[in-house]
Amino acid sequence: MAAPLGGMFSGQPPGPPGAPSGHPGQASLLQATPGAPRSSNSTLVDELESSFEACFASLVSQDYVNGTDQEEIRTGVDQCIQKFLDIARQTECFFLQKRLQLSVQKPEQVIKEDVSELRNELQRKDALVQKHLTKLRHWQQVLEDINVQHKKPAEIPQGSLAYLEQASANIPAPLKQT
Repeated sequence: MAAPLGGMFSGQPPGPPGAPSGHPGQASLLQATPGAPRSSNSTLVDELESSFEACFASLVSQDYVNGTDQEEIRTGVDQCIQKFLDIARQTECFFLQKRLQLSVQKPEQVIKEDVSELRNELQRKDALVQKHLTKLRHWQQVLEDINVQHKKPAEIPQGSLAYLEQASANIPAPLKQT
């Protein structure tokens, strides 16, 4: 059997370019990114998680709370955050590469996803339109009730106080915002 051609050139992992290591068809985050040192069992997700934990730990660390040198504290926190951001960019790049591979290998899948997203957006906007129509009908009814009340001056009792009492009785109470 012939040996695979991948890995013959320096800096290339064995196997076809872009192919994940491991089982065929398995999307793996174990692939080493060129220029990024990684332990053999570490994945981008594991590193992202550990760098996030390091960021959080540096913010609540007792060493930093008791420390007097603010510049040292700031430098340590900045380094943790920068490492997290670098690994987050690498993770984003990995998923963008996988998305590009999917769009090349199965363009119909990308179209299906786009159609599904558009349908969901239409449903969301339809629900929003219905909500606004409901509010509009409510306020139209309130205005109509007020107009009907003002068109019946013969039924209004004499005296300004009686008129205000009747007018305020027909106005609905304001809705409470939740």
